[in-house]
Amino acid sequence: MTDALLQVRDIHTYYGRAHILDGVSLDVPRASCVGVLGRNGVGKTTLARSVIGFTPPARGEIIFDGITISGRPSRDIVRRGVAIVPQGRRVFASLSVEENLRVAAHRRAGLDAGMVWTLERVYALFPRLAERHRQWANTLSGGEQQMLAIGRALMTCPSLLILDEPTEGLAPIIIDDLVKAIQQLRDAGVALLLLEQRVEIALRLADTAMLMTSRGAITFRGSPRDFPAHDGTIGEVPTS
Repeated sequence: MTDALLQVRDIHTYYGRAHILDGVSLDVPRASCVGVLGRNGVGKTTLARSVIGFTPPARGEIIFDGITISGRPSRDIVRRGVAIVPQGRRVFASLSVEENLRVAAHRRAGLDAGMVWTLERVYALFPRLAERHRQWANTLSGGEQQMLAIGRALMTCPSLLILDEPTEGLAPIIIDDLVKAIQQLRDAGVALLLLEQRVEIALRLADTAMLMTSRGAITFRGSPRDFPAHDGTIGEVPTS
């Protein structure tokens, strides 16, 4: 019996006639972080959208906690315990910080106390959000909006959190704060699927690292310490 919380099996995902993911397979074990690295355009966001149900795969199977979720509506997938922090953050601009969090609140039955997320617990993870709880989301800095996007996802009490380019466009000091928060999430038992271009960040967080190249092909899968040599940006990682 596998200990994987998420199993992606040979999925093929299209946008129209464009074949974006061509037979991608991966596992995300419970309470671990799997980092998928790749430059823009290789299919990382499509992988996230396939798992959460926004762009269902045409072929293959996605299994979450022993149940096939490929083809199910996104709302059902979220209710089962999958949450996504999308690329670009996409907070609700016309709502306050607290309203953004409250609108996502959902507590699944049978959860251990450590997997239940409340306003107080999100504010403890991100004190800046507590300080700005009445502030409109569109007035926050980019880093604060990313904190809010993560906090909003946590309010659904996920077992699996998908992070799509969480450090994109952020200052180094904000990235350090986010990395610490993400490490705390993993330590709290949340499984993480991290989709990232920044090699150093992904390798700091990941228990397993993967390199995705054109059309979703996985060309490396293993320990972060064995990841191919690089010059700091994923576009310079050799693929052969």
